[in-house]
Amino acid sequence: MALGEHVFLYCERGSSAALLAEPVNAASNVAFLLAALGGLSLLVLRPRAERSADHYLLIGLVLLIGLGSLAFHLYATGVTELADVLPIGVFMLVYLGFALNRFIGVPVGWTVLLVLGFTALMAADMQVKCWDGGIGIPAADVQGVKPCLNGSLFYLPALGALIVVGLLLEEKRHRAAPYLLWAAAILAVSVTLRTLDMALCDKVVIEGRKIGTHFAWHVLNGLALFLLLRASLEGRPDAIRAAEAVPPDDVGAEPGTLPTIKSTPESEQREVAQREAAPVGSQTLAERVAAVEEEAPKEGEAREEDEGKGGEPDKALLPA
Repeated sequence: MALGEHVFLYCERGSSAALLAEPVNAASNVAFLLAALGGLSLLVLRPRAERSADHYLLIGLVLLIGLGSLAFHLYATGVTELADVLPIGVFMLVYLGFALNRFIGVPVGWTVLLVLGFTALMAADMQVKCWDGGIGIPAADVQGVKPCLNGSLFYLPALGALIVVGLLLEEKRHRAAPYLLWAAAILAVSVTLRTLDMALCDKVVIEGRKIGTHFAWHVLNGLALFLLLRASLEGRPDAIRAAEAVPPDDVGAEPGTLPTIKSTPESEQREVAQREAAPVGSQTLAERVAAVEEEAPKEGEAREEDEGKGGEPDKALLPA
């Protein structure tokens, strides 16, 4: 198919090549734009230290998903179909890498390998087609080849990955787990409605116009993407977050012990200067008593030393 040719995939468009042949499908893309705006609003409310380029990248991809889908449902050509599909694929890969590394704590090297493996799975998934009496990679002479599940087969690996990661985080009681699991449940419903768009074409009618169910795919996906953006704000696993909060000097300390406060040369010099600068009258009673008790033994030792040398005791010390 040439990139400039029109694509007729959804119930609302039918066989029309008009710009506004899919008004409901086009308008429903506002859900993606609201998801991106909501995610950005939540992010800017966080302290600057908790924000990262990854967060802005995910929000930008959600925005591109909405704009690409809007362009496709307006023009419906091979070019706009790529603009619709590519941001979705990139988002799935980026979010998978983000979840593996930032939620579960998978090292960067292993994360890259897992994302590459998932990319290969997606590429193989795109080659699978359906035809009368068969499913798989068709031969050149097979007739009636079409996308399986009305093209929804492409999203099943992402749904499976989302469920697996969500369950792993739920086992760890990670704060991002509920958002991922709810997003997976919503995505499962939206994929089903996307698949049934043509099957229910004659049943979903507004003012005599066939609408189908593809618009619901947009609305529910916008909600699912917003939940994923909200989950991304959790950033790291609880174990890594706790480890980062412990000062380096207290690593390995027993649980329940207080952090050790070590004095520095600067703090010691400051304490000495404060003691020297303090007026005598400002000393507490306890400090003065301690000083007298400390001097008394020294005076007694001095007298004993003088008497041992045969010297007379100091008359000034004798009673008159």
